[in-house]
Amino acid sequence: MDANDMGSDLKDILVSEDEITTRLDELAKAIDAYYAGEEVLMVGVLRGSAMVMADLARKLHTPITMDWMAVSSYGSGTKSSGVVRILKDLTEDIMGRNVLIVEDIIDSGLTLSWLVQNLTSREPKDIKIMSMFRKPEAVRSMEVPVDWVGFDLPDEFVIGYGLDYAERYRNLPFVGTLAPHVYEK
Repeated sequence: MDANDMGSDLKDILVSEDEITTRLDELAKAIDAYYAGEEVLMVGVLRGSAMVMADLARKLHTPITMDWMAVSSYGSGTKSSGVVRILKDLTEDIMGRNVLIVEDIIDSGLTLSWLVQNLTSREPKDIKIMSMFRKPEAVRSMEVPVDWVGFDLPDEFVIGYGLDYAERYRNLPFVGTLAPHVYEK
């Protein structure tokens, strides 16, 4: 899927495919330097992180294993519901392990704060956070430090590169803004 496939549903492209690739290279180097060859368990937060998790994993030289969690504070709308629920838990035991949480986007910060608290209770050696995208509200309200961020985005409804609206548009290779007529129905 590309911009032409979207027709009038796409308002603007905010981050191009090339910009994403370049930034992932930079993030992988920083993450490799931090772990310096130690093994790390990458924990992808489904569903949005699937794209970034796969692309980041291929760029890392650090020995990794992967696991997935699904937590949600969203319905099919554009705003957080305010309640976090766990949909799929880890299959791996994280006690004593380096854990790298990989997020697609930090919007309100609610889901990530809950996730860090939950995983910390499982006694890992270390928890670090990498998010490909972050919105301004998260910068203002987050109590959990994010170690690596790909891009800060404007406070608009964004889609692409794992980000969705009602489970659509995740497979776009860029990040753009969704035209209001799509979600104001």
